Amino acid sequence: MTESQERAGADTRRTDGDTTSAAGTGTDGDATAGSGGDAQAVPAPPSPAFAPDSLVLNRKLPLWYQVSQSLRASILGRPRDASARLPTEEQLAAHYGVSVLTMRQALKELEAEGLISRHRRRGTFIEPRARRVSPVRLLGSVDAIVAQQSGEATTVLGHGPTAVPGDLAEFFPDCAEVTCYRRLRRDGQSDEPTNWAENAVRPDIAARIDVADLERWPMTKVLRDVVGVRISRITDTVEARLADPVTAELLQVPLLSPILHYTGVTYDEEGRVVDVARIRYRGDRFSFSVTVEAH
Repeated sequence: MTESQERAGADTRRTDGDTTSAAGTGTDGDATAGSGGDAQAVPAPPSPAFAPDSLVLNRKLPLWYQVSQSLRASILGRPRDASARLPTEEQLAAHYGVSVLTMRQALKELEAEGLISRHRRRGTFIEPRARRVSPVRLLGSVDAIVAQQSGEATTVLGHGPTAVPGDLAEFFPDCAEVTCYRRLRRDGQSDEPTNWAENAVRPDIAARIDVADLERWPMTKVLRDVVGVRISRITDTVEARLADPVTAELLQVPLLSPILHYTGVTYDEEGRVVDVARIRYRGDRFSFSVTVEAH
């Protein structure tokens, strides 16, 4: 037998051995997957890619701000198994319909906030211990409100129809009753209560709300993106108050300690009030700032 024939025979024997091992037909007792023996480990499926929410831009507001708030909401509200890696600047810019420079400014804002980290040649990543609470900056964007309330663990304390409260009668002149939702929000990392909310919603709108959605998303997002309400505007009022007994117990603060009391009135395109939100924020967890445009 020549040297080349010996090598061919050895290769054949090795191939046969490999085939026997893979097929599980050898005499050493190894079982194959599906033959009743130990199954081979199945690799875990890859994490789903991060998918930012869609955004309708308002040309009267800074584009970078709108994009940063929309992306912030997507980051804080993402599924827990979603990839921590963001698309590239170019991909995000194309998704939002803005320039790369605008997208870069929006990412810089989120990086300063501690939500993301950017690495040259590696990409942009969501910080595992990203801060979940930041100052509320009311700049006239519905997405800003959605972003602020995203990423917190929400528990629905109760819901159901009730007579229109006297102090809300002016908002629901054609309704005998509204559906009230009571929710408690906690910090996603420390589990510390941060705020609790009461929403009074028109009955015809409430009939289309799935309560489970309110444990995943803010009411504003549910109304706009799930129920399909075409929101025209939200009027906000913020004032300092003292914690009443219910608020003190829910937020775990001393009775009569300072809290921020937020009232948000949401209108649809027909000018009807569809939701009145009253939210009590712990005074040590939130601050508010407002930007007023000259034009």
